[in-house]
Amino acid sequence: MTLLKVDNLVVEFPNRRGTLRALDDISFEIAPGEILGVVGESGAGKSLTGAAIIGLLEPPGRIASGQVLLEGQRIDTLPAEQMRQIRGRKIGAIFQDPLTSLNPLYTVGRQLIETIQAHLPVSAAEARQRAIGLLEDTGIPAARERIDHFPHQFSGGMRQRVVIALALAAEPKLVIADEPTTALDVSIQAQIISLLKRVCRERGAAVMLITHDMGVIAETCDRVAVMYAGRIAEIGPVHEVINKPAHPYSMGLMAAIPDITVDRERLHQIDGAMPRLNAIPPGCAYNPRCPRAFERCSRERPDLLDAGATRAACWLHDARAEVTA
Repeated sequence: MTLLKVDNLVVEFPNRRGTLRALDDISFEIAPGEILGVVGESGAGKSLTGAAIIGLLEPPGRIASGQVLLEGQRIDTLPAEQMRQIRGRKIGAIFQDPLTSLNPLYTVGRQLIETIQAHLPVSAAEARQRAIGLLEDTGIPAARERIDHFPHQFSGGMRQRVVIALALAAEPKLVIADEPTTALDVSIQAQIISLLKRVCRERGAAVMLITHDMGVIAETCDRVAVMYAGRIAEIGPVHEVINKPAHPYSMGLMAAIPDITVDRERLHQIDGAMPRLNAIPPGCAYNPRCPRAFERCSRERPDLLDAGATRAACWLHDARAEVTA
């Protein structure tokens, strides 16, 4: 069964000089209870994918083609008011900086209670009890007292716990977490990740976890989608992509992770930089940086092809062609 289905999604930004294509033919699915990681360099399109799914694209950005289905219902064409009802009720969102997600003028309790009452048919007293329970579930000590505190009275890690509680307030089926641990120190990161895993497992929610941290992906996710220049380069079970990456870009990312068992003076790096949206090369966008590129790579753009246990957008896995790279 599929909870979320993203089908051939294209996001464009019109400007005076033409149209920039920021997401180019993105397709993936997430099953109930599954955690899908989305990883890649800055500018790969990770956050934009999340924003497109929850209907929060910044103008003039727009979905030019493709569709987003939640439980079989198409949501990318819904009016803003209907989408607002789905956001929160069926899809929860956790953003990178908890300070931008919380209103500094309201207590965290008021924000939780308003969110709960906006989506669930409960009284103010019931909503308050539910809010206290959410704060306790997310590891806020003395939740009964702290529910009446303001966001500035919480540390960064505690604020992120409040944001997770807010995202889960209406018991959504899907949580989109965009870099939820980036602003936190490492010990708090681990706590937040294990909390997200536990709470979602207990509530049966699926998670789309957007990050550039492969350690977080390895620790948390069931499957991972590696993005490059607005496309999915590789998607598959997380242990397969980490241990046996099939796309040269995934191989480069994995090789760049430090290995404490190996003594080396320099870390591996991927030479070059991701292309700007107005300068994406023909063929495979990765071909100018790819050590295994051959003539076809600069001419034709590959779709996702079967590559063992994963799928990779790379001509090295085209079974119909005898390729020697």
